[in-house]
Amino acid sequence: MKKVQTKQTILIVDDVKENIALLNELLSEDYNIVAALNGEKALRLASNAPQPDLILLDILMPGIDGYEVCQRLKANDLTKNIPVIFVSALHDELDEEKGFNSGGLDFVNKPIKPLIVKARVKTHLALSQQNKVLEDKVRERTASLEMSHLETLHGLTKVIGCSNEGKGFHLIRMSHYAYRIAEEMGMSLEWCDLLYKATPLYDIGKIGIPESILLKPGKLTADERKIMESHCEKGSEILENSDDNSVLKMARSIALYHHEKYNGEGYPFALVGDDIPVEGRIMAVVNVFDALTSVRPYKEISSDDEALEIIKQESGQHFDPEIVSIFVHQWQEIIKIKNRFSDASLDE
Repeated sequence: MKKVQTKQTILIVDDVKENIALLNELLSEDYNIVAALNGEKALRLASNAPQPDLILLDILMPGIDGYEVCQRLKANDLTKNIPVIFVSALHDELDEEKGFNSGGLDFVNKPIKPLIVKARVKTHLALSQQNKVLEDKVRERTASLEMSHLETLHGLTKVIGCSNEGKGFHLIRMSHYAYRIAEEMGMSLEWCDLLYKATPLYDIGKIGIPESILLKPGKLTADERKIMESHCEKGSEILENSDDNSVLKMARSIALYHHEKYNGEGYPFALVGDDIPVEGRIMAVVNVFDALTSVRPYKEISSDDEALEIIKQESGQHFDPEIVSIFVHQWQEIIKIKNRFSDASLDE
């Protein structure tokens, strides 16, 4: 059976009905046509499914003019990639320049010339479709490379987790704690997801720390402490070529800043307050809580309540007071996560 080709959709925006009728007559044989008599309706139609594949936009309209409509379209993630062609009676070069600066791709003068309009529309739809195909291929390739890279690095963190922090669900708990706090802070779902995926890599720098130091049951010497503290910068170095990968970029920041303290007494840079990236401030809290309530060769385990009191006491010192407040507010959810991914369940 022959595949039916779906017509592409063009949104025509003009405050004069006769202009819309003229463009509709010219283009409706080859495209689906929707229309708006003002900028406000145009923005609604552009945002709603099915979205137009291209917009023919008048400039001089009551209410918001075409320049502002285009600027709003380009500022909205839902509509920013829809190509816009201005169709206007304005002929001045400065008007055209303003149109291009607001995000338009082309400028057609009124009265329109049918052959020119049809050619411009066909060209920009073809370019837009080509860009979509290329973007899809890039996304697929990037996703594949990211997955491969993440699988490798997560494999390394599992080795770290088994040898240095005891076998268990340590990294899973950390990811869930961090996500819960970030979500309560009002961070976007995309940002929370990045944090969740990146968290297991927070201590990857410990690959470069000798086990004799990592697992030492007693107090570290000054030299040993210096070596231990170097794991933040080692982690950053491992992840340093990650600027094109959003998850690894987040992971690099977490690895570098999770031992900074709100009062400036942390390491490696002794940053103070909001100078510490928010992901580092979140990780500082969940890292200490999980360490306090988990079995470690170098310390006694704390009860949940004892750990909570330590977290509260360190508000404004070690920890960001806002994040401590959220941690306390989310306490019941934190405990649910802790119990759900308890290391003790491995022995059952």
